[in-house]
Amino acid sequence: MTAPHAIEPDLALAERLFDRLRAASLDPPGVTRDAYGAGEEQAHAICIEAARGCGLDVSRDFAGNTYATLPGTDRSARTLLIGSHLDSVRHGGNFDGAAGVIAGLAALAGLRTAGVQPRADVAVMMTRAEETVWFPVSFPGSKAALGRLPAEALDLRRSDTGRSLAAHMAELGFEPDAIRAGRRHLDPARLAGFVEAHIEQGPELIEVDRAVAIVPSISGGYRFRNAVIRGEYAHVGGAPKRVRRDAVAALAHIIAGLNAAWDQLDAAGHRIMVTVGVIGIDPEMATWSRVPGEARFTLDIRAVDLPALETMRARLDALIAEAEAKHRVVVALGADTSPQPGFLNDALLERLRAAARARGIAVHEMPSGGGHDALAFHDAGVPAAMLFIRNQNGSHNPDEAMEHVDFAEAARILTTLAATHEG
Repeated sequence: MTAPHAIEPDLALAERLFDRLRAASLDPPGVTRDAYGAGEEQAHAICIEAARGCGLDVSRDFAGNTYATLPGTDRSARTLLIGSHLDSVRHGGNFDGAAGVIAGLAALAGLRTAGVQPRADVAVMMTRAEETVWFPVSFPGSKAALGRLPAEALDLRRSDTGRSLAAHMAELGFEPDAIRAGRRHLDPARLAGFVEAHIEQGPELIEVDRAVAIVPSISGGYRFRNAVIRGEYAHVGGAPKRVRRDAVAALAHIIAGLNAAWDQLDAAGHRIMVTVGVIGIDPEMATWSRVPGEARFTLDIRAVDLPALETMRARLDALIAEAEAKHRVVVALGADTSPQPGFLNDALLERLRAAARARGIAVHEMPSGGGHDALAFHDAGVPAAMLFIRNQNGSHNPDEAMEHVDFAEAARILTTLAATHEG
């Protein structure tokens, strides 16, 4: 019998799938695979065809997540899930999300070719709607499968169509009513774990010259999507500084203070990210000759470093108090929609390390700054772990540039993991 560390994933299949996905979702200058829309559905169809061609068992759940399963010799043992998402941002790259799905399919196809059957089932899970640019909720596909998507999330509107998540699901033949009823497809007690491979979304693997990283934790923190500062509109020539209630000036005070605090934390060796991603003022009220009386913004503070998160939240609260006093405004952050940081499963992480050692693959270790489906599984009590694959030029842009030789190393680790899975 072929040794687990000698089984090769089907890398030719992987290259064909990447090419087919790019061609099917090309939207210059990048690709677009819209969540619960034609782009994502076509991506699932391509991967379903490939999975069936490899002899894997294919099924879907009521939320549209797809499963391609290599049956084990003991069907009563716990299933190992390997997977990621197939949607993309608008005009994004071809590898974000898809790399994890294709790595899993390549691994299971390699086991089929080698005639190796693990003791317990291993399934590639292709999730839905991971990218929150489409619907303002994190991991709806994964959460729905686990019975953890709130019913009210079904009423959220897609950013481009204005139609609800439930409407988009129903249009594709899925069952939003099952979510409203609280059903779940995946029982955490029946899962041995969820492992997600994903391109790295920053430069660290390039800097340390490693193809693959093991990811022991996923960032969380504070995410305010609908923050607003309310002051008072006034004529710029008739309102001296002492009477102004300038909402934009107040926002500038908060942003400058957050960046100064970030510099201090960086200098002290803490890993944390702070982003004001959207700033807006009412276009019906804004003119060059009017003091802005309202400003809206988003704020995302994320880390796995809990002391750094606490420090930054305290500084945010202090800056808000300063801005309100100095500029005579009112600041309302709105709901915090960020998940908490996730510290992934030690035993599953060690299995990934062991698989890498068996393959002779040197790996880096680093936390994830971005959120991923693995976090939804972690939060549901399922053992979860991640791999990062080296990738030039970041992610969520057309210039993602994962090298296939680096992808192959991650796929080999997953192949060994799957071959040795015992439930």
